[in-house]
Amino acid sequence: MIDTRALRPVLDSVPQRSNDEILKLRRQWLNPTLSVSYREPLKIVRGEGVWLYDQHGQAYLDMVNNVCHVGHCHPRVVEAGQTQMARLNTNTRYLHDNIVEYALRLTATLPVPLSVVFLTNSGTEANDLALRLARAHTKARGVIVVDHAYHGHSPSMIELSPYKFNGKGGEGPSAHVGVVAMPDTYRGVFREGPEAGRQFGQLLQPAIADLHAREMATAAFYCESLMGCGGQLVLPDGYLPEAYEAVRAAGGVCLADEVQVGFGRAGEHFWAFEGQYVVPDIVTMGKPIGNGHPMGAVVTTPEIASSFVTGMEYFNTFGGNPVSCAIGLAVLDVIAEEQLQENARRVGAFLMDGLRNLQRRHDCMGDVRGQGLFVGVELVRDHDARVPDQATASAVVEAMKARHVLLSTEGPDDNVLKIKPPIVFSQANAEQFLDTLDQVLTSV
Repeated sequence: MIDTRALRPVLDSVPQRSNDEILKLRRQWLNPTLSVSYREPLKIVRGEGVWLYDQHGQAYLDMVNNVCHVGHCHPRVVEAGQTQMARLNTNTRYLHDNIVEYALRLTATLPVPLSVVFLTNSGTEANDLALRLARAHTKARGVIVVDHAYHGHSPSMIELSPYKFNGKGGEGPSAHVGVVAMPDTYRGVFREGPEAGRQFGQLLQPAIADLHAREMATAAFYCESLMGCGGQLVLPDGYLPEAYEAVRAAGGVCLADEVQVGFGRAGEHFWAFEGQYVVPDIVTMGKPIGNGHPMGAVVTTPEIASSFVTGMEYFNTFGGNPVSCAIGLAVLDVIAEEQLQENARRVGAFLMDGLRNLQRRHDCMGDVRGQGLFVGVELVRDHDARVPDQATASAVVEAMKARHVLLSTEGPDDNVLKIKPPIVFSQANAEQFLDTLDQVLTSV
């Protein structure tokens, strides 16, 4: 636990307001599109490990925060940031050891030839920069994306995110974007079976042809290695090999979006794309890379990176600064030294077994899926018809919160319980969660 006594003069200078006061001020002074979680929002004032604490000291088990990857306020990560911040924070126009050390350490986790690193401040920036790289390399503009995917909030990424452009306030797909169906083997056009991944992958060919008919050559295929907003989907075996082959045959490059799922969360692999036995041309990272510190990265091949050398410099004032790199190095250290990838594998398997046991007793649990500590539970009204049950999913989330366990929902029908806690999540935490969920599903 971090000693905050030295920070108290600063912390105490901020007025402590009631929840109602904060909500009123948010509505008056902040971005009006900001949302809050739960019917009765929580005021969270402290975090530690897998726990969040409200202003009354009540602890909540955090089942959804994949940002604080190695645990809220991990002492090693906090100390790294504090120490470097007290010594120096500047930009990449000066030489510094941290950035080259981070590039060496990060690329050591990736397959050859992914060896050139660009550092950014977020996953959105990483995906946005990756689009520039892909277009510079291919001289094309068209992009294939997966339905209900989310890749960021910049203008270019809204255009590549069906979750946004086909959602409320969206303006539909742009001319340079082709959309393929989610590889959902539970409720999708192809169901469970050894050929489903290949069949979903074959859907890229007509999407590429459709772009070509619009006189739009294919620059890139964007795909999350595990789909988050799509409903915690695990890609079926064979999907990415089939999809990548089609894209590369069309002259495009293949991007793995690891913003939510990288850095050991998948358990069996450090990077979730490795479970598909492919090597992407570009990998993008964010969220867990800095354990909550604003940081992101793009890693690509020397060939693609060289295509970006046009005379225009890519300079990011804060990308790759010494503090961010110190924090990023500390996150890598913690993952390795605390064996958190193995923890994600072991505890994730225990959690999946427990959820499948519950599934046999609760008819509303239509599907349980996941890898490591990235898990989804799809709630349905009818097992045979697989009719999504958004109302029950919402009720479960609220009932779990009342029992001090934080969950959320995801998916096109908002009926999937999303489970992606910090990867320090233990078997004891999993047992508590499973017992609580059993109680809630019985009562709901």
